[in-house]
Amino acid sequence: MPRRTVTIEGIGFWTDGLPSWQAARDFINGGALVADAPRRPSPQLLAANERRRTPETVAVALEVALAACTAAGRDPAALPSVFASTHGDLAITDYMCATLASDPRTVSPTKFHNSVHNAAAGYWTIGSGCMHASTAVSAFAATFAQGLVEALAQLADGAETVLLVGYDGAAVGPLETMSHSRGLLGGALVLSRGDGALRMRATLVNGQPPAATGALSRHAAGNSMAPMLPLFEALAGAGDVVLLDAGPGRVLRVEIAHG
Repeated sequence: MPRRTVTIEGIGFWTDGLPSWQAARDFINGGALVADAPRRPSPQLLAANERRRTPETVAVALEVALAACTAAGRDPAALPSVFASTHGDLAITDYMCATLASDPRTVSPTKFHNSVHNAAAGYWTIGSGCMHASTAVSAFAATFAQGLVEALAQLADGAETVLLVGYDGAAVGPLETMSHSRGLLGGALVLSRGDGALRMRATLVNGQPPAATGALSRHAAGNSMAPMLPLFEALAGAGDVVLLDAGPGRVLRVEIAHG
């Protein structure tokens, strides 16, 4: 993979106790968790009844995606997107498996259509009215890095701007014994080929990612999307080089340039 330098136009973030990118930046720089933080995102892209029906994973994905677009001053309907999730929604998968095993005729149609891995991407394109391509990516611990590679590839192929969203929720039931994940976590970046103050250059190289020790990484370490957190810590000013897990024996080396 050749080096690709892109501009980060907008950032969105949400996790338990840190319901915005500003809250996350303050926390990284020695602040505290938000005392009255909401327990669940409420994405304004959807109508009120839809917000109530969407699973938490979809809610957090849409929340950070819209926040990143707003920060970038970009119309959500105008951007191709990449949605990266390690597991999709494990709570719904657990429900589906349990119900199919016990009483398959009672499967909820709503939960069924939310069980697909690209549910968040579907809600996003419907809610925003976006007709551009949307890609759903899953690669276990390398999910966010591979989502970033996909976004960079689209920019290299001619796209002017791409929205990247990483998110995961909690694991429950028997699946939790195989794929541990706690809490709710989402992060989004609007990436472009234009000039800007916050720049990023990424290269795929051989190696292993170091142990993550930053403030966000400690706070949300139990979530499956935690491998993305060192990048967000660097974007907040806590470092300028990040190694992201990109698969067995491979890392995505990301260099950040501020200003």
